[in-house]
Amino acid sequence: MTSKKIIIIGTTASNLYGFRKDFILSCLARNYDVYAFVSEYTDEWLTKIKSLGATPITYQLSRGGLNPFADLQSIFQLLQKIKQIQPDIVFPYSTKPVIYATLAAYKAKVPYIYGMIEGLGSPFTIHRHGQSFKAKLIRFIQISLYRLSFPYLDKIIFLNHDDPKDLVHQYNIPHKKNAIEVLGPIGLNLQDYAYTKWEHQKNLSFIFIARLIAEKGIFEYLEAARIVKEQHPEVVFKIIGGLDLENPTGLKQAKLEQLIKTGIIEYDGFVTDVNQHIRKSAVFVLPSYYREGVPRSTQEAMAIGRPVITTDVPGCKETVVDGVTGFLIPKWDVDALINKMIYFVDHPEQVNKMGYQSFLYAKKNFNADIINHRLLKILKINPS
Repeated sequence: MTSKKIIIIGTTASNLYGFRKDFILSCLARNYDVYAFVSEYTDEWLTKIKSLGATPITYQLSRGGLNPFADLQSIFQLLQKIKQIQPDIVFPYSTKPVIYATLAAYKAKVPYIYGMIEGLGSPFTIHRHGQSFKAKLIRFIQISLYRLSFPYLDKIIFLNHDDPKDLVHQYNIPHKKNAIEVLGPIGLNLQDYAYTKWEHQKNLSFIFIARLIAEKGIFEYLEAARIVKEQHPEVVFKIIGGLDLENPTGLKQAKLEQLIKTGIIEYDGFVTDVNQHIRKSAVFVLPSYYREGVPRSTQEAMAIGRPVITTDVPGCKETVVDGVTGFLIPKWDVDALINKMIYFVDHPEQVNKMGYQSFLYAKKNFNADIINHRLLKILKINPS
């Protein structure tokens, strides 16, 4: 029997391998040839993608650039590569790949085109003091390009229910009838995240895992840590994640070094063994106001069995049952964050109690096998 062909189009090879690995294997198991398009890569990550049984293909794309000529070049290059492969399905995810690959796939007469929007991102993230002119301009451009590309998508897949309301409906973006689907979180291979009780009862610790930028709530976390530490010097505050020095809202190197020196935080930088760091911590904290799809780090913490303190914003609020698996707080609210941190300091027995509920919730809602089965159905790939 002749194999069908699917092209999955992302940006970074490490992201595609990490987040699409199980989906790629599911497609291969259903007799699809899989082509994985990436624009940022190393030979190591291309080899890893190839080891799955997929064919890695590289293309040019400036993720954050605003050069229309470079973007037109990306569309043309995608068109040529898609034409050569002649796939049955093109499946891009993330903003620029969805826009440009959709236009290229339509021009290449691909039978089925499906796009996934994994959160609305920075242009739709409202900061405490409003948005910059550049962010408003990028949002305007994105909406205009969505208007151009969405009508050609057979399905537009979102990860939470707020995103289609705040994008497609609010801006009246044209699309095919019944095209919008809400998948929920991408999910995890739960075998990689074994449930582990918190054993360090005398050493309560909080952990923040994200890029060190304002949108992820790093400054609220640091301020809460400083105040809680004054009352409870024994409590440990950990941070994992890289500095983003090019981002105007990012934490500065000098400030980070000062916080480490004064003992307010423990900083491990960017790590690959995130699981081990979560296991050694009591409570996961993400006071993000970024327009997430559904944060993966929160899913990982819950699967391991940790309670979560996060915000009641789209994407984040999908992960926590307030008062059961952790707590939801308003964005930008340092006092509310401190209040919930102190709750765990005063009631350490709740770490494992709520943590077990987190584990049960993750088992039911973040299982990649179940979610990929759902995604295969949306893409009309036989999920049996």
